[in-house]
Amino acid sequence: MAVNLRQTEILDIARRDGRVSVDALSRQFTTSVQTIRKDLTELCTSGQLKRVHGGAILSESAAVIGYEERRQLNHDAKTRIARSCTADIAEGSCIFLNIGTTTEAVARALLGHQALTVVTNNLNIANILSANEGIEVMVAGGTLRRSDGGLTGSMTAKLIAQFKFDVAVIGCSALDEDGDILDFDLQEVDVSQTILDRARQSYLVSDASKFSRTAPVKIASLEHIDRFYTDSALPASLQEACSGWGTDLRLA
Repeated sequence: MAVNLRQTEILDIARRDGRVSVDALSRQFTTSVQTIRKDLTELCTSGQLKRVHGGAILSESAAVIGYEERRQLNHDAKTRIARSCTADIAEGSCIFLNIGTTTEAVARALLGHQALTVVTNNLNIANILSANEGIEVMVAGGTLRRSDGGLTGSMTAKLIAQFKFDVAVIGCSALDEDGDILDFDLQEVDVSQTILDRARQSYLVSDASKFSRTAPVKIASLEHIDRFYTDSALPASLQEACSGWGTDLRLA
């Protein structure tokens, strides 16, 4: 078990990325490398991480438990959000689903659709959609992130750039009070930005727990999202901003 908030956040990053770097964590948390090394030692002693040169990787057991915990977190809200989102996806569409447990919920809700083409960089989503022969599934290959089955990197972005999607459905790690959509992994952010650039319509799916979290890398702003599906009203200032931007809020 993590013994302080910083260690909890380190575990969260490791669960998303599969590994953490001492130098990067020291910069992110504005603390000494000695302090970060102590954090990693304690997390490794508890069996949640495994030390490697320059940092640590997520232990196999922790990766499975961590991702399953995230999948179950706010499960009902994610299911409602997914159903609301997929109700607006027309048969015959070409769509993209990125990495995340909420986009996985969207994939499950899409199983009742037919004649879709779905491109994804999420191996879990590919497996979910393989149950429906009426959905053509294409996987954007790249570097495998073992912690959650995500594929990232320049190869992934290059393949995505060849498409023009009717709809891109993305999740995020956090939503800032100014409307910035945030994530932890710079490579994943690069992929998400390419997805949004290649889509006619962009949908964000995120439950309200992301409103109180933070992450260091900006994907985009809600200003550039066509529809935002969530389960709770936004803070008044952000809701007003979305109205000015023309971002359509859909509460599930």
